[in-house]
Amino acid sequence: MDSPGLAHMKRNNVLTIMSLLSIILLSLHLTDDIVYGTDRSPASNVVAIAVLVIWLYGALVLAERRSGHAIMLLGSVAGIVVFTVHVSRAGGLPAGTLAESSGAFFFVWTLLALAVTSVFSAILSAHGLWNLRRSKAPHANPTN
Repeated sequence: MDSPGLAHMKRNNVLTIMSLLSIILLSLHLTDDIVYGTDRSPASNVVAIAVLVIWLYGALVLAERRSGHAIMLLGSVAGIVVFTVHVSRAGGLPAGTLAESSGAFFFVWTLLALAVTSVFSAILSAHGLWNLRRSKAPHANPTN
C-alpha cells in the first residue's frame, strides 16, 4: 500500500507532466495561429512567450511549492481560456471556416488536447493547493 507521501509525490509528478504537455500543446497552437495569420501581433507573442516561460518555471522548478501549484493553476486557466475563445468567437470552430485549411485537423486536435490537459492540470493543481493548505494548518493542542 502506498504511503500518503508517495501518493502526493505521484500526484505532483502527474501534475508536472500534464503542465508540460499543456505547455507544448499551447506552443503548437500558438504556432498554428501565427501560420494561419490569426495572430499578427508581435506584442501578444512576447506575452505568450512570457506566460509559457513562467508556467514552465512553475512546473519544473517550483513543482513542490505552493507558488508552483498556483502558477500551474494560472497556466491551466490560460489554456482553458484559449480553448474557450476559439470555440465561442465568430468565425471560430463552430463556424466551420477552419475546414477550408489543409492543417485544420492538427489545429483542432491541439486545441482539444490543450483543453483536456489544461482542465486536468487545473484540477490537480487546485487539489495540490488544497492539500498544501491543509498540511500547513496549525494543529490545535488538545492538552491546553
